[in-house]
Amino acid sequence: FMAAFLSLLFPGLGQAYLGAYRRAFGWAILPFLLVALVAGVALRVNVFELAGFAVQAWFLDGLFVLNLILLAYRAAAIVDAWMIARRLGAPGLRWRSGPVMTTTAMLSLAGLVAVLLVMSVAHVAVARYDLLLSSTVNCVFGGTSGDCRPGSSAAPGGSGGPGTSADGSVGPPVQASPGTGTWDGKSRLNILLIGADEQAGGHNTDTMITVSIDPATHQVIMFTLPRDTVDVPVPAGPARTFFGPTFPGKINQWFVTTERRTDWYPSIPGIQDGPGYNGLKAILGNLYGLDIKYFVEVNFDGFRKIVDALGGVTINVQIPVLDDHYPGARGNLQRLYIPAGMQHMNGAEALRYARSRHTSSDFDRGARQQRVLVSLREQTNIATVLPAIDALTEAVKGAFVTDIPRELVPQLLQVADQVDARSIRSVIFTPPYYQTEFLNSPRGYIIEPNIPRIRQAVSDAFNIDPQFAEQRDAVAQEGAEVWVLNGSGQSGQAANLAAYLDYLGIAATAPNQRPDTTGLTGTTIRAYNGAEQSDPLTAAMLEQVFKVTVVPVADPNVHVDFAVITAASTPLLTPPPAP
Repeated sequence: FMAAFLSLLFPGLGQAYLGAYRRAFGWAILPFLLVALVAGVALRVNVFELAGFAVQAWFLDGLFVLNLILLAYRAAAIVDAWMIARRLGAPGLRWRSGPVMTTTAMLSLAGLVAVLLVMSVAHVAVARYDLLLSSTVNCVFGGTSGDCRPGSSAAPGGSGGPGTSADGSVGPPVQASPGTGTWDGKSRLNILLIGADEQAGGHNTDTMITVSIDPATHQVIMFTLPRDTVDVPVPAGPARTFFGPTFPGKINQWFVTTERRTDWYPSIPGIQDGPGYNGLKAILGNLYGLDIKYFVEVNFDGFRKIVDALGGVTINVQIPVLDDHYPGARGNLQRLYIPAGMQHMNGAEALRYARSRHTSSDFDRGARQQRVLVSLREQTNIATVLPAIDALTEAVKGAFVTDIPRELVPQLLQVADQVDARSIRSVIFTPPYYQTEFLNSPRGYIIEPNIPRIRQAVSDAFNIDPQFAEQRDAVAQEGAEVWVLNGSGQSGQAANLAAYLDYLGIAATAPNQRPDTTGLTGTTIRAYNGAEQSDPLTAAMLEQVFKVTVVPVADPNVHVDFAVITAASTPLLTPPPAP
């Protein structure tokens, strides 16, 4: 039993205990070489590369086979040590003493069986987790049916609708693909993060965050487009021939409109509704002027389970959330209140925090969603993942799907490791600077995008000072309306200044009207009806640009927030040329 137990600890150790040193060396040499190989790889490869290997099919298959080989090898070493000890032992340790096996021999055999069982438990556990990880990875990287994603998204439209051709069928698959080619590891990488609401059998992409990564500078910027955005330009191709230059519906409906249209967008091998994902990458890529290579989707129920599996998430709630119309179970409305400050949330609470839409703007909602993602990234580590591996893999299997090639995962994880979560910038394309809001249009509540402003913001994302960009985004979110009125008579002065203020994030226009300049000797800035208090960042920016103090004016007949009246001494300012 002692010889068997020592060989359980390390092959050959039991043989050495019995004095069979050459035999011990023979059993130990292969494990020593394997340990040296693993140690060498561990010293040369960081934890993110190892995690990247863990999603490769060849690695998981190889690990399973290696585990079986080691199981057989260790079992043979244990039995060999036990057999040597039996041959060297006293007569009572031999198989039989007379016609019946002795009690001592039976105990020795029972000890051998116990050692083999203990040894097998570890290998069975490794095999179980290997199969579990393999199943989960297969679901994430190209599995949206069967055990991976129970249920399927609703079929779009009916016969002749936008989801099918006039005869109710789809045409032949197209060959071109958005985001063609594999990422080269050097150029800007764009990945679309999708949060899908699959309640009532639908598949509305209510959260769409395009993550843009510069691998050279390790800068990351997240662009969020609200779900109620309409009239998004349709890229050239069969879909544009069908709809015209823009899609009249809300952008969160584009997926179900294109999910079966293989004649519009190509399928993705192994992924159900691939045309929908490719269509969403194509239309958002066209809007932003970006090549969106890949997508990652998580459904809301899966998100809740993942947060619970990780033990919850701590979020710095900057603005209290109060929503008296949050949809609860069975469509019942319930009251939601989340106070400001550091809050530890479970999965359901984090989902409610991210999804609440009433009594807050789309900007607040988009910022909350991005804050949840950043908080999860900061708080997820090996110590939180390992204890929850069973629940986490089950949640991930039913929640995530992506078209990112497995072979790119190690490189992507290295890039992610080099990103400082505190430096991640976010741009949320909400009214009134980036879009125009319509509360009661014939299409219901909609927002129409200002395409040039959105594209300029995306183009400038990595080409301007980050502090300036953050300041501009903050000013833009105030949404103050500014008129620039030409009081000097200089041709083009007001238009140039309006363009410059627009570059600073201020929604400025230059109406073609001459202001009353009686008593004015220089540049004048008027803040109407308390705008200097409701829009303090805009007021401060105007004072900084023109070096004059804002003058409060109460006039209920004026509906603009600020008016800049120029003079001959007003500086001639124009926006810098586009890069």
